[in-house]
Amino acid sequence: MKKYAVCGVSKRANDMFINPMLKKFASTSRLVALLDKDPKRFEVCKAEFPQIDHVPEYTEGEFEKLVEETKPDVIIVTGRDDTHADYIIKALEHDLDVITEKPMTTTAADSKRIMEAEARSKGRVTVTFNYRYSPFHTKIKELILEGKIGRITSVDLNWYIDTYHGSSYFQRWNRNRELSGGLSIHKSSHHFDLINWWLDQKPVEVFSFGALNYYGNESEHNPREEDGRHCVTCADKQDCAYYTRWNTRSNTANVQDDHIDSDARRKNGYTNYRPDQCIFDSEIEIEDTYTATVKYDKGALLSYSINFSLPYEGYRLAINGTKGRIETTEYHAPSRVPFPVPEQTIDYYPLFGAKETIHVVKREGGHGGGDPVIQEDIFLGEDQTRPYRILSGSKDGAYAVATGEAVWRSVKEKRPISIESLLIGKQQVTTS
Repeated sequence: MKKYAVCGVSKRANDMFINPMLKKFASTSRLVALLDKDPKRFEVCKAEFPQIDHVPEYTEGEFEKLVEETKPDVIIVTGRDDTHADYIIKALEHDLDVITEKPMTTTAADSKRIMEAEARSKGRVTVTFNYRYSPFHTKIKELILEGKIGRITSVDLNWYIDTYHGSSYFQRWNRNRELSGGLSIHKSSHHFDLINWWLDQKPVEVFSFGALNYYGNESEHNPREEDGRHCVTCADKQDCAYYTRWNTRSNTANVQDDHIDSDARRKNGYTNYRPDQCIFDSEIEIEDTYTATVKYDKGALLSYSINFSLPYEGYRLAINGTKGRIETTEYHAPSRVPFPVPEQTIDYYPLFGAKETIHVVKREGGHGGGDPVIQEDIFLGEDQTRPYRILSGSKDGAYAVATGEAVWRSVKEKRPISIESLLIGKQQVTTS
């Protein structure tokens, strides 16, 4: 029986950790403490899970008290991205294990602090990169390990975020770089980790372009230039295509998303938290469009793009090697795709030979069926029958964050950015 304390009582904490801990892994896991700066989050959590009404609550400044009184074995860090580093480091200073949501933190500098703290500690850090666990992604890993495409030479990954999901980032705290690291960290680090894991190579240099094309005050979709609007009370919402596309009577009931809470819950919100801020506010300064080239230490090259305002959501992937090529296309959230969605397959093309189409057995659960499997590894221990390591550590988290930081810094500084220079702390700071 392990004792867990949760720092940051978010939707992700409730869905990804507390719910399975109580229902599926109750024989080996016990929740002993909740910590958050907003008391309403305790109220919402305990209303959803009445069986934890007795679990003590702590404010954000009471971490030491939490550890002393509840003596947890593991700290689960699931608050806003910029809060991760401090809780991870404090836990490691107490020799406690840590499970943290991705991104591990918002800067390469904080990633370095975490790795240094872990080196001094008996505790270990696990980063929950659940996209590794999708059955399509594990199958691609297996094809690479089998040598199907030989030595990997290049990867093309184009990621698409639709107007429903993409605009949500610009309604919330994610739109502030100091809180999220920008979307090249908050979202794209997910993708960079996946590539790093498939390749088993380290990123060494990044060059990128990026822009704010759809959101912010100067957007061509902005019905009127005015700051401080909120969707619930906005006088312009019927002239906002981002609002009307998803908030007609027929759409509101049918739209589903495993990242965003229900529309009613979002509008109720928490204390001092508005998830319906205007996507056209002038304070928005992070990018919504990126293209990037990443060079790896064993010679592979990545061509990556992501766009946060598209008609549908998903990705297109191609991995090229000296013996062949792997391709796949995914359409995420079928309830939001405005056309029939084809079944996802993996196509394998040997360099000299016939195409092979691979049909992968799907699983239920968030992040393409990855969540239930990573939960088993987290709460029961890694599956020892796997021929490869899949659960991520602090080094994995650091390289994913550093790649994302290199992307936005390259956009701002108009030059290639060295990953190692970020992780050893010699990079010139640029914040705007």
